[in-house]
Amino acid sequence: MARSAADGNLKPLLTQNGLKREDIDRNGHHNKREKNGPGTGVASRKHTQESFEQAPMYVAVMTYLGFGIVTLFGYFRDFLRAVGLEKCHLAQEREEQKDFVPLYQDFENFYTRNLYMRVRDNWNRPVCSLPGPVFDLMERVSDDYNWTFRFTGRTLHNVINMGSYNYLGFAENNADFLQTVADKVNQYGASVCSTRQEIGNLSIHEELEQLVANFLGVEASMTYGMGFATNSMNIPALVGKGCLILSDELNHTSLILGARLSGATIRVFKHNNMHSLEKMLKEAVCSGQPRTHRPWKKILIMVEGIYSMEGSVVRLPDIIALKKKYKAYLYLDEAHSIGAVGRSGRGVTELFNVHPADVDVMMGTFTKSFGAAGGYIAGKKDLVDYLRCHSHSAVYSSAMSPPVTEQIIRAMKCIMGKDGSTEGIRRIRQLAENTRYFRARLKEMGFIIYGNDDSPVVPVLLYMPGKVVAFAREMLERKIGVVVVGFPATPITEARARFCVSAAHTRDMLNQVLHHMNEVGDALCLKFSRRKYSSRPDLCDEADFELDS
Repeated sequence: MARSAADGNLKPLLTQNGLKREDIDRNGHHNKREKNGPGTGVASRKHTQESFEQAPMYVAVMTYLGFGIVTLFGYFRDFLRAVGLEKCHLAQEREEQKDFVPLYQDFENFYTRNLYMRVRDNWNRPVCSLPGPVFDLMERVSDDYNWTFRFTGRTLHNVINMGSYNYLGFAENNADFLQTVADKVNQYGASVCSTRQEIGNLSIHEELEQLVANFLGVEASMTYGMGFATNSMNIPALVGKGCLILSDELNHTSLILGARLSGATIRVFKHNNMHSLEKMLKEAVCSGQPRTHRPWKKILIMVEGIYSMEGSVVRLPDIIALKKKYKAYLYLDEAHSIGAVGRSGRGVTELFNVHPADVDVMMGTFTKSFGAAGGYIAGKKDLVDYLRCHSHSAVYSSAMSPPVTEQIIRAMKCIMGKDGSTEGIRRIRQLAENTRYFRARLKEMGFIIYGNDDSPVVPVLLYMPGKVVAFAREMLERKIGVVVVGFPATPITEARARFCVSAAHTRDMLNQVLHHMNEVGDALCLKFSRRKYSSRPDLCDEADFELDS
């Protein structure tokens, strides 16, 4: 029987993952602290509830019909451009290059040319303030149906920010909080201008890595200047030809790119489906590699802590059980979960009360909960030492900027209580309370929302392309900034608005968003849920919305 070579330690792995302006000042810091009830902490639940309600059949039919209509009009507009009745704004080959192999694949741009361009005003909006709980947007208009934009000179002030990954509110500009960051700019400057292995290794880099290891409860960690590259450049250092990667179908692009660059065989299992994963593990162990049937050098399971488009949480205990049973390795991406879930913000391992040593490769980013940039890989010391020498991101990229490093250190110390305050744990509890309150209210209103009750990523399903555009524009008219996502980033029938809840959101902010959501949902007929939820006043309107113990 063929068998994975991963059967004991990490050595095989290493030899080859309506607001008042006076309430909020210009830097997004709250001048008033609202009452949110006594601290209850984030419950470490072994069994958490997730919702993936299916829409009625007519919604799917209307969604396909909507895409069909805009596609037909797209072909008609392409015909008008071909005969010269409509101006073509896209880049085209020059006449003298007509005998060359085309640089631009025209048909591949069909979606961008005829669908995305018509609604492009809903994305890439220029922000001109701190991306805190509220922000300012520069107003822009288009005179040619969104092919180009011009600024009007007006600014939209105090737009409630429901799209940034500012989970714990550390994207702030409070002078008292950021004094140490300013000191590091004075001491080290803004950039190191060298790699860690040359002359770019600073004492604060080593301090941060030790702090991350202590925070996660592992032996060692290594930090990187870019979160995306933490995945895409480290996975090829861990696995290669003759290895097998089992990847969740909803994994992030950085994980997918890293897997493809590695040269390993990739097989995709259904999202959070343990039957699908075990079937692939069993087949891999029993059958080995294709044609030769030799045992796989390594089998690596790749999952995320919180999935950023679905709001679902990984079934970590079940995956660890399968990993141990079939002697595979586990690569856990905690970009959205570290700092955001768990009683003390230590991610899904704490949420499920799982020992960190059961996860072979722990990856995370500092771009969300820590209000900074970069990422980390953590685990056994042998793993980290190996990556220091073999990771492209470690060997060739410039070291992390000193002020960014200090920002992460000060945020992590705040979360851990090492700054002598309880501010960090207060933010973690506030985020958990805001998350469950916001999710519960949306369900009561009749919206279909995806994901886990503990996830601060809240996808609200909109389905039809016309409703997606109308929803984003209508919410901005009400000074609420939302992120809408559609095909190809989501399945064609599951376009959505993705809300990101923050500890910096006050109850008044959330209530204002919910009020407008209720009105817009009624106006655009977006309440597709057929489930009945409690509408008790004490659940919806009480000031103290506490967590389950």
